[in-house]
Amino acid sequence: MERQSIKGRGAQINPPNRFESTHSEDDFEQIEDDEEFFARLRKVPTQYLPDATQSILVSNDSPDIPFRYSINPYRGCAHGCAYCYARPYHEYLGMNAGLDFETRIMVKHDAARLLRAELNRPGWSAGETIAISGVTDCYQPAERKFRITRGLLEVLLEARQPCGLITKNVLVLRDKDLLSEMARQRLVHVFVSITTLDAELARTMEPRTATPAARLRAIAELSAAGVPVGAMVAPLIPGLNDDEAPAILAAVREAGALTAGFTLLRLPLAVEPIFLDWIARAYPLKAARVESLIRNTRDGQISDAQFGRRMRGQGPYAKQIETTFKVFRKKHGLDKRLPSLDTSQFRPPAAPSGQRSLF
Repeated sequence: MERQSIKGRGAQINPPNRFESTHSEDDFEQIEDDEEFFARLRKVPTQYLPDATQSILVSNDSPDIPFRYSINPYRGCAHGCAYCYARPYHEYLGMNAGLDFETRIMVKHDAARLLRAELNRPGWSAGETIAISGVTDCYQPAERKFRITRGLLEVLLEARQPCGLITKNVLVLRDKDLLSEMARQRLVHVFVSITTLDAELARTMEPRTATPAARLRAIAELSAAGVPVGAMVAPLIPGLNDDEAPAILAAVREAGALTAGFTLLRLPLAVEPIFLDWIARAYPLKAARVESLIRNTRDGQISDAQFGRRMRGQGPYAKQIETTFKVFRKKHGLDKRLPSLDTSQFRPPAAPSGQRSLF
């Protein structure tokens, strides 16, 4: 009996954790006719687990990432995007990059308190911008319940600390009050990620996030509220959505975006088998061509971790994607930077104890 797809999940397989010496494989030979059992398997509930981390600011020195400090309120992401490059991070937690990444979400309940403490440290560089969601989405479904991101924004506004955030979820509009006030003080940029205008492709590829129409509405409403908004057309997948770039750029400009960027599909480590399994299931007639074009942009490989190439690829097809994107980005006036943020207003927020620093 062929197993049916797991409802509402991008990953349909659990690649072995690369840090574990043993792993298990399902064997359903003896129960292949038990339809009730398989029906239960198709419904995998989301678990929210406490993350006891004692730090919230993460620094990086990657030359192709435009920020040094970032905050990720959650580890794992219920959006379930089949292509998500962040999946392998779950392996550091002793879980897998497949269904565990989508269904076992680590919640940093103490994030706002930790941020207060870190912004009060004498060594904090007030001239730095903090990125929210450098890895997983800060407005994924968990945020509706836990409000971790909103708590972080409240601390950042109190401290007059500039930040940028990126999301593909319309839940960002819930915090329009905070974002508009931060924008008035030149403290925030928001990027909305849009991969496609095709609602069916989005539902299949990104099963638990906002529709393309809703994301365009988020851009429009944030822009109307005075928030500087950009669009990230990411990732562009050769042979699947790369031909949509001109239409997406036109749509985000009409909605009010001021700038746009893109990245090429990345399939590091366990993301490769998850994505290739997904494309074979969802688009079997396109799968071979998509894989061939991906390899065409990665010097014959599926993935390339080299700085400078990993975001853009190489070769004629990758160059064609980049050239097309730049031409239409310029045509729609999206080739400019967002207004600069003001790093001069920073003041340490009230410490977790409730006391403000005298110095």
